Amino acid sequence: MCVTWLRFIFSKKGTEMKQGLRILLFVSAYFLGDAACAQTLDSYEYNSEFTWGINKNSAGGLIGGFTFKKARKLSDQTLETFGLEIMNVKNPRETRHNSGYTGNAFIYGKSNYLFAFRFQYGRDFILFTKAPQQGVEIKAVLAAGPSIGVVAPYYIERAVDNSFFTSKHEQYDPTNPNHSFNNILGSGNLFEGIGDSNLQLGANVKAGLNFELGFLKSQVTGFEVGVLVDSYFNKIILMPTAENKSVFPTVFFTLFYGNRK
Repeated sequence: MCVTWLRFIFSKKGTEMKQGLRILLFVSAYFLGDAACAQTLDSYEYNSEFTWGINKNSAGGLIGGFTFKKARKLSDQTLETFGLEIMNVKNPRETRHNSGYTGNAFIYGKSNYLFAFRFQYGRDFILFTKAPQQGVEIKAVLAAGPSIGVVAPYYIERAVDNSFFTSKHEQYDPTNPNHSFNNILGSGNLFEGIGDSNLQLGANVKAGLNFELGFLKSQVTGFEVGVLVDSYFNKIILMPTAENKSVFPTVFFTLFYGNRK
């Protein structure tokens, strides 16, 4: 009965999310539902926890960024949370290419990075409590807060005077004839030009489910899945020749680790 009930909840939420998140949540509920519902009445007491995680999301690369969260219990079923996310946000049109002359990688058409610093305040609601040294603790996660977007120039390495033995690093400019595809030798150095960044203000809100799978009382291990919307007051120009926007909806998956007391 418990598994059936969980399937109902997840399928209902899935109609409002992307299909990939719906499948992931359904699979999680299928494998974890029995364990969560079979908990003993013994409580797994703690008052606070701190976790950090590695994030993968639909608006980022292989690694979207990193998360940090501090939580403290307000009641047996509710936690107050303070979070920070640091993410590299990409335009969906970004494609990595390799120079035919050097083999170095670059993203053609990209003019700026967007590094998002998301500050979050929220609540975690405990749906299923973890028994001592066994089972799963499942929480519903809600959080929102301000965002600060650091828009940093994306530099390319390009040939000078059609000579591939002499190169120059510049921010990509689609109007510059020297920045044609065949003239690009690779990307610039990481964080090159960071001093020329500008800031964009916005806000973010997220909702998800948190699965804590650890077996040690003082440690936290698990994953979190959900949806997040990051919105800025101005349009962020990441690729001048592509469609750019100020709102970035994402589906995310975070692996986290931490400690509690």
